[in-house]
Amino acid sequence: MNINKTLNGSNLTIAIDGRLDTTTSPQLETEIKQSVEGIKSLVIDISQLEYISSAGLRVLLSAQKIMNKQGEMTVRGANEAIMEIFDVTGFVDLLNIEQ
Repeated sequence: MNINKTLNGSNLTIAIDGRLDTTTSPQLETEIKQSVEGIKSLVIDISQLEYISSAGLRVLLSAQKIMNKQGEMTVRGANEAIMEIFDVTGFVDLLNIEQ
């Protein structure tokens, strides 16, 4: 998994490509926690994400809880397979998802 961050004032975009699973989710969780202080808008771009596991879902939920206290979070670019996972798990109701 690769993580690319783009900071624009208090707006942060984190782009992920590869697989977000049990092995890689701690890396993303650390990146998010270290990067969101003072951030008002967090965009997680998953347009290049191939796979997400329950561990990856947990990281997104944790990030959403942090951002609910200080701003907003948007998950952008989910492919059809990942959207199906979001739908089945109910994450479509928990996350702000943009196609």
